[in-house]
Amino acid sequence: MNDRRLRIGVDVGGTFTDLAMVDEATGRIAFHKVPSTPADPSQAIETGVREILARNGRGAAEVAFLGHGTTVATNMVIERRGARTAMVTTRGFRDVIEIARQIRPHLYDYDLQRPAPLAPRRRRIEIAERIAADGQVLVPMDEAAVVAAAEGFAAEGVTSVAICFLNAWRDASHERAAKAAIRRVMPDVYLSVSSEVLPEFREFDRFSTTVVNAFVGPRMAHYLDRLLARVRDTGITAEPYTVHSNGGLMSVATAAATPVRTCLSGPAAGVIGAAVVAAQAGFPDIVTFDAGGTSTDVSVVAGGQSTTTSARDVAGYPVKVPSIGIDVIGAGGGSIAHIDSGGALKVGPRSAGADPGPAAYGRGGTEPTLTDANIVLGRLDQTALLRGTMPIDAEAARRAVREKVAEPLGLTLEQAALGIIRIAVANMGRAIRGVTTERGYAPEHFCLFAFGGAGPIHATEVARECSIPTVLVPREPGTMCARGILLADIALDFVRSEIRPLDDAAWTRAQALFAEMAAEAEAWLAGEGVLPERRATIRAVELRYEGQNFEVRVPLGHELPDLPTVLASFAVEHARTNGYDIPGRGVELVNCRLTAVGHVPRGMPEPPPSGGSTEAARIGTRQVYFDPRLGWQETPVYAREGLPIGGVLRGPAVIEEMSATSLVFPGQTATLDADGNIILRQADDAATDGAKRETADA
Repeated sequence: MNDRRLRIGVDVGGTFTDLAMVDEATGRIAFHKVPSTPADPSQAIETGVREILARNGRGAAEVAFLGHGTTVATNMVIERRGARTAMVTTRGFRDVIEIARQIRPHLYDYDLQRPAPLAPRRRRIEIAERIAADGQVLVPMDEAAVVAAAEGFAAEGVTSVAICFLNAWRDASHERAAKAAIRRVMPDVYLSVSSEVLPEFREFDRFSTTVVNAFVGPRMAHYLDRLLARVRDTGITAEPYTVHSNGGLMSVATAAATPVRTCLSGPAAGVIGAAVVAAQAGFPDIVTFDAGGTSTDVSVVAGGQSTTTSARDVAGYPVKVPSIGIDVIGAGGGSIAHIDSGGALKVGPRSAGADPGPAAYGRGGTEPTLTDANIVLGRLDQTALLRGTMPIDAEAARRAVREKVAEPLGLTLEQAALGIIRIAVANMGRAIRGVTTERGYAPEHFCLFAFGGAGPIHATEVARECSIPTVLVPREPGTMCARGILLADIALDFVRSEIRPLDDAAWTRAQALFAEMAAEAEAWLAGEGVLPERRATIRAVELRYEGQNFEVRVPLGHELPDLPTVLASFAVEHARTNGYDIPGRGVELVNCRLTAVGHVPRGMPEPPPSGGSTEAARIGTRQVYFDPRLGWQETPVYAREGLPIGGVLRGPAVIEEMSATSLVFPGQTATLDADGNIILRQADDAATDGAKRETADA
């Protein structure tokens, strides 16, 4: 009998490391949080895994799966802590990563400084070689020049090299030859090859992505080695998986080869989990609102499907890898409130992080944060968080808000704390409008799916800010990203560029490319240990009208349709995305994409107990400040795990659980559905209008 039935998901955040563990046999799910260890994130993972097993009386030998989401690669780019990186490229193209697209992000900001290249110009060496866009070899590769460049890199202490030739997306032979030559000179160097990282046209995006991959590669490999060692020290023998930016799982070996794919690792898992949980609850259209200790991540799930993108910036560096469409802002529980040079109150993007953390944590922090503001107003427990395991110094929170905000601005303590919260809410609402209204979605037709440690406590005000009528708060929302890892499948994206008018001959060529990628996908899935019956592939093409510069992705599903169907689907998708189509205009094929999927077996978690009563779940009362009109309100506090299924609470109320606190405003109702989700409905129109007027008058 196989006793390995536990599945553990771990999400490493800037402030906390979250864990979720499910027993596949019973569906029982457990949650846990530990403080993150930024100097070595694997340390918190080991600590958290040991503690969640011990707290639940389970053993490491029972663990069949361990998946983790991480922002290690992203943080390396942000903090410029990557490897000493060099680059070899085609003669005449070493400045591509600096020339970029010649787009000014802020047209009239003449002080704007672009981030310095991760491979400085002196370490970008040009090589005589040239392959044309049609695959014809115009200039053979000068192997002696590659060897000389490698010898120079070795003398300079370079530990990572990016190989970026102009048309390697069409023919990778020169890059493969350069890779072999450099390896002979530098056997231990980390090599990032553009035709392996991103075999796609548009050299700037490919070069930039490949250089970022080279920059983070060595240290990411070292981190993954430490993670493997720590997992082994716990006694777990299952190979750990890493979540990448498209929400899928990949092995440690794949993550080490292309760490650039992990730049949105944890947040992507949260969106995947949110989509599954919300669909079960009857909400296929949601805005995910993940507010943690350092940042807020927002995304749209429409019809149960997350939105995707193939390009984004990481700390100012363009990275082109398939990922879930997530917008990130610097607003979280640890965001620091400060007064700028013009005397205006600002919140974030600077964060107190895990160390020293908010002033209330008692670890030496003196700056007021969003968490401190919520403690001052009684919205968070003023004695301890995390079910009593984290003591709180409420007086330190009051002192920080008073001295750094209230007194300099001539405000009362309540006005200052509420001002901090409202500014943060406005920032969060602006981010949500960016992924909804600005992209053609009407927010009033969506449900706000609030999670993260700071999401539920601000959800009502954020929903009101964006005219979203309903809020869903899942069980243990502070660990939703970890739970999402348990709902993710193994997945990897493949791409081939083929730029030509889309006619019968082009579609025949596309079918051949899909067959080629399907063979690669099959080999990769086999290498990941996925059984044949659990393998699948999903196809898409990127098309554009003749004369256009940017393409539209057209999903094709598991099987390839005929050409007329593809063209009709493109017209529909172009109209949905851009508001129009162009009948009679020629269509060009640009990219063929295939996603390899390995379905991971998973049982749904057991439903929460349905017994108990609302009154029995009440654990006390405390004074809570909601707004200037209501002032301080004596507010009942409930333990979420004690609330009955189908029970209805009428605000005001505070609902506490290990990983988060939910706030029910006066006039609101909160209901627990069959899966234990809290469904918050906004107050009636009159109450909502009154609240909005009160907000405007304050």
